[in-house]
Parts: sequence; structure tokens; C-alpha cells
Amino acid sequence: MTSTMISVNIDRSETLALHDQVAAEIRRAIADGEAGPGERLPLAKDLAAVLGVNKNTVLRALRLLRDEGLLEFQRGRGITVTGTPERSAVVNRVRDLMDYCRTQGYRRDEVVQIIEGLP
Repeated sequence: MTSTMISVNIDRSETLALHDQVAAEIRRAIADGEAGPGERLPLAKDLAAVLGVNKNTVLRALRLLRDEGLLEFQRGRGITVTGTPERSAVVNRVRDLMDYCRTQGYRRDEVVQIIEGLP
């Protein structure tokens, strides 16, 4: 993945936030099979240097991908690809559903009960 990420250019004139651009490039690498489940990503500081962004920008992107279920952080083992683009899409849709349910007054446990009751 490192060699692919070297050719990536972050567009500072783009309206999309830098961390979202970084996350999108890592998502693309996972979708294209350049980084598959079980593979470790380079250190955040190395990715930041290659991409020409701040380390905190990369860390924010990595946390976003972790929350989507694509990455796993392990102390002493680094950051590992754990998911697929399909899982990420499902996690995003579930998150959107939960946001909607909260606006309608439902708690998480109530939503889980509704889901479990579906045929």
C-alpha cells in the first residue's frame, strides 16, 4: 500500500476536508485490493510524510476508518485492515439509521429490539 499511497496527491483546494481525502484514498486502496484484511498499514507519521499532511490529519482519517469497521488499532501491533468496503458501507448505513432513530426518540436498545423482531 505504501507504494500506491506515494502517488496520491491531496488537493488542498478541494472542498472536502483533508482527513476525508486521506480516508477516501485508504478506502480506495482497500477497495482495489492494494491492502487486504490482515495487512498492516504504515505508521501514521510515515503516511503523513508521504501525503504531505499533518500526522493528526492522518490519525483523524484512520479513526474514521476504524469507526467504519475497516481498520483495527492494536497496541504494539499497529493498524491492521480488518474490513471490506462492503462492511464499511453497511456500518455507515447503520450509523445513519441510528441517527435517524435518535431524532425520532428511539434508544439504541429499542432499535435493536425492532431489528431482532424483523423476519
